[in-house]
Amino acid sequence: MEAAAADPTVFRAASLPRDPRLWPPLTNAYLGTRVFQNRLHVSGLYNGAAGDTHRAALPSPLNVRLEAPAGAREPLTSSFALDTNTGSFLHTMEGSSFRASQCLYAHRTLPHVLAFCVSITRLDTGREPISVWLRSAFSPESPDLELHLGPDFQGARSLGGWTLTPEQPGGPRQEVHMLWTPAPPVLTLEPAASAAAWDFLVVVAGSREQAQARLLEALELQAAGRLYRAHTQAWAQLWEGCGLAVGGPLPLRQALRGALFYLLSGLSPPGSPGDICHGLSPGGLSNGRRGECYWGHVFWDQDLWIFPNVLLLHPEAARALLQYRIRTLRGALQNARDLGCQGAKFAWESAGSGLEVCPEAVYGTQELHINGAVLLAFQLYYHATQDLALFREAGGWDVVRAVAEFWCSRVEWSPEDGQYHLRGVMPPDEYHSGVDNSVYTNVQVQNSLRFAAALAQDLGQPIPPQWLAVADQIKVPFDPERNFHPEFDGYEPGEEVKQADVVLLGYPVPFSLSPQVRRTNLEVYEAVTDPRGPAMTWSMFAVGWLELKEPGRARTVLDRCFSHISEPFKDHSCRCDLRPRVSRRGVWAPCHRCVLPGEQAGLLLLRGLREHRGVGRGAPSSPPGGPAVAVPDPAPPPPWTQRLFPPLCWLHTAAPPLDSQLPSCIPGSTTPFCPVTGLWAPGRALATTPSPATRFWRRGAPGL
Repeated sequence: MEAAAADPTVFRAASLPRDPRLWPPLTNAYLGTRVFQNRLHVSGLYNGAAGDTHRAALPSPLNVRLEAPAGAREPLTSSFALDTNTGSFLHTMEGSSFRASQCLYAHRTLPHVLAFCVSITRLDTGREPISVWLRSAFSPESPDLELHLGPDFQGARSLGGWTLTPEQPGGPRQEVHMLWTPAPPVLTLEPAASAAAWDFLVVVAGSREQAQARLLEALELQAAGRLYRAHTQAWAQLWEGCGLAVGGPLPLRQALRGALFYLLSGLSPPGSPGDICHGLSPGGLSNGRRGECYWGHVFWDQDLWIFPNVLLLHPEAARALLQYRIRTLRGALQNARDLGCQGAKFAWESAGSGLEVCPEAVYGTQELHINGAVLLAFQLYYHATQDLALFREAGGWDVVRAVAEFWCSRVEWSPEDGQYHLRGVMPPDEYHSGVDNSVYTNVQVQNSLRFAAALAQDLGQPIPPQWLAVADQIKVPFDPERNFHPEFDGYEPGEEVKQADVVLLGYPVPFSLSPQVRRTNLEVYEAVTDPRGPAMTWSMFAVGWLELKEPGRARTVLDRCFSHISEPFKDHSCRCDLRPRVSRRGVWAPCHRCVLPGEQAGLLLLRGLREHRGVGRGAPSSPPGGPAVAVPDPAPPPPWTQRLFPPLCWLHTAAPPLDSQLPSCIPGSTTPFCPVTGLWAPGRALATTPSPATRFWRRGAPGL
């Protein structure tokens, strides 16, 4: 029992939380639900027009509860466990004579399939029948879909229909079909049997023919006894390529394992063709109905907060996220035209079309910084992979060029000070709107335009002179007397801010800062940041303090990030949307964007890691009691990393000393540098290809 209690990969509980929102999600790249809840969501399936667009809720046949029969002759002990090794949720009832278990999972290799298995095992020598009940509240109805029962297929029930309202007036309604094997009210282990198991399937697709084909695939695996095994083997392979072995306290290891599990659950397996990626919403695919977790919309969270983790661990999935932006470019072009600008303005909240679906116009029209986050994701991907095909052949260059054109059409030249100004914007700090020259936004303008110019050169494309002129001459507010960056023109220290804003300069946004200015920025804004703000805010403060070799201060703010973890299944809730619209959108939400930066700060970014072309910096400090540094596993990398990363060097051996001095620029340096993670390893051996698997050590651990 002690070993089980210390296992950071399995989250156990004697009972479920009273709040069903804290029950664990089950998701893969196409389907998402929460255990024992009456709805499921399909990636890219939205209902409602414009600002009312939200994930369409499909009734869930997976909502079946295992129960002891009334009048059971012996007391039964129930337990629950989320096993991140196998991507499975387990409910077990056990007495002296038998054990009954229900295992629920979103299939890893068959993304159109959800499944559960019920097993009964005899624990004594008795021969009487053993029965358990299955309680289901399934009803073939939805507030978002016009659904009709269809003919059975291969023993499965059928339900299909269309969304009620398209995202855009006059657009097509989306089609969806579901097949499921119905669960009987009672399952019985016969007297002559010592054990038995029953599988139940739920299959969802965009057409009846596709649903039938996916069901036949699942039935073939089921008949061969490989349905669950294929799922668990896929998870084992994924952990082998993306897993993290972390030293430190058990709660920290569990928190980081949970963060990684919930991230990886929603990504397609490496090497699989999969379905079209419809983007990642902050709360994941298990959430997003009307009034819940931003209604399933895609934000800057995908590009700024989630993407770096995906790029490091699963570059193919990172490419798919960029392809979502490429596919929605037409909507972004229209958004820019609606604002009277050229180029493309990506929606602050987007769904299927890329057109703005934020219910409140002020956020869609003023949070222009999302364009910078989108281009930063393309920039990181390009610098990590050198995948020119994405830009030459797959539309990536069209995105980069259109964002550059937008910035140049949106800025205004001021002859008084000889600078370009960006007026009337809302920075990441949403407590301030209509401000001029948000320092974060303007630095993103610089970064976008310089990347666009560099990429144009690599592609042999002409570079419009205005791109670099705007980049070089846009105003970046700085107060030389106080030695800090005001958040915008007219900002005074002491004004409350909602979340990380200026402190994002340096990491994750490339920007050169002296240690003195970095420190002042951190001190000024840490004192006035709303303590109820998003969890990812504090991870960015932690990165800054680690850069400045202040591990104690980093630990203090990082603890705030991890305080958002919900027990016992380590999901991450966020009550951080403090804008006036929360009365309409819902304050509480599971929020993957808030934990993933915490994972960065707690693991990869304990060294202050960053990545961009030609520059890598690190902070030789780590919070007390936490893991110190990440280095890759020397095991052979999966084939997909060799396809994407052949030119890269990758760290191979033990952790560098924590007091090593790290150079700031790679050109001419003999210090090895990994352009994916930003890891430096002075004097260390290098591998020629990377492995995304990393292992972590703490100073003082055996062998160091």
